[in-house]
Amino acid sequence: MKRYEKFADEIAALIRSGVLAPGEKVPSVRHASRTYGISPSTVFEAYYLLESRGLISARPRSGYFVRDQAQRPLHEPQQRSREAQTSEVDVSELVFSVLASLKDPHTVPFGSAFPSPALFPLPRLARCMSKSLRAMPAHAVIADMTEGNPDLRRQIALRYLSSGVLLAPPELVISNGAMEALNLCLQCVTQPDDLVAIEGPAFYATLQVLERLKLKAVEIPVHPREGIDLEALANSLAQLPIKACWLMSHLQNPLGASMSEAKKRDLYALLEQHQLPLIEDDVYAELYFGNQPPKPVKSFDRAGLVMHCGSFSKCLAPGYRVGWVAGGRYAEQIRRLKLMTTISPSVPAQAAIAEYLQHGGYDRHLRSLRHALESQQASMLASAARHFPADTRVTRPAGGYFLWFEFAPQVDSLLLFKQALAEGISLAPGPIFSATRGFGHCARLNYGHPWDAANEAAMAVLGRLLAAF
Repeated sequence: MKRYEKFADEIAALIRSGVLAPGEKVPSVRHASRTYGISPSTVFEAYYLLESRGLISARPRSGYFVRDQAQRPLHEPQQRSREAQTSEVDVSELVFSVLASLKDPHTVPFGSAFPSPALFPLPRLARCMSKSLRAMPAHAVIADMTEGNPDLRRQIALRYLSSGVLLAPPELVISNGAMEALNLCLQCVTQPDDLVAIEGPAFYATLQVLERLKLKAVEIPVHPREGIDLEALANSLAQLPIKACWLMSHLQNPLGASMSEAKKRDLYALLEQHQLPLIEDDVYAELYFGNQPPKPVKSFDRAGLVMHCGSFSKCLAPGYRVGWVAGGRYAEQIRRLKLMTTISPSVPAQAAIAEYLQHGGYDRHLRSLRHALESQQASMLASAARHFPADTRVTRPAGGYFLWFEFAPQVDSLLLFKQALAEGISLAPGPIFSATRGFGHCARLNYGHPWDAANEAAMAVLGRLLAAF
């Protein structure tokens, strides 16, 4: 990382933490150069970068200022309930109706589960696939099917090192995207009618998996910034025969909450006390804002209880369907289940990603992706503050590409979804994220697409619809 990029990230961290507030002047070029021991040209480069990321703006003859997110920034949501809820799961029809709305390419994709494909190096990946296939020995097409591409597994193990996890490649099982990995993990440790602790709200695909496997959900409340409520989880574990826990410790979907390192350590201690397996869904691991990759709960795992699942779909290669699981004590069982179902993900896709990770500039791509998402988040937050009712609440995640909006109690987000769709705008209504159909006045919006006039106009339309409730 170049010096100006490092300095820019340091200023961005001060903005995200609130040390530098909206409208406040950032250090002058002369002051920053003297204080930080860097050249004025380095400071200028850093400030140009922060401008491009939408975090600061220049004022003639006055210097650089933190960009106003709005004249009246919206407040964050509050955690409403501290009680866990147990229920059957029946959400698929509702989820499918929402997903169907995303097929029209002319619809503004606030309801999408993916960032814009324009943010990914797809042509470079195609060249990597061609190169890797030309160099692949004929026997590898079959030999690598069950274990996964050895170069890819090695590259994934190296990525784990950066987050404090020393992982042996044999523990890794390459899967058809993270969803297959998560499904396999759950099948390893549960039987129909078992109880599974999940987050409330939770990613709707979590609920669909539980529904398909005929499992019951125990919804544990989630704080919009700090993650799952450990006290509520501990109470549920003491009272109920929960067989597994499935959660996102980092950039939780849909809230964007990220647990602190200390809280992750406490979570693992609780799991170890009960010998409860954890399925850690970490598909947004690479989409953090700032310099330091967060440690997963897996980094504290001493007993092989954590099955850590990841994917390249959200950060590099949507559609390639290459994910993995670091299965801990369950790795061999997961591997056998996979052999009984899909056998192997696409061998060419694995080879292409392995080639890209080795020679394609993955970290450079990730820095560009994170900066784009951070700028787009700032644009959506500012737009929401301009157009949405003043009593709207919204999360401010430190990464990813989702915002969770909590509207006034009288708002019906399912009705809002239908009204917005009639205007050519998709969104993800709150009830699809809950086994109990809760969060009826909430919605998740995706800021993962480059901000343009169509997005701004769509936010204005949503503001008008919200005002009518």
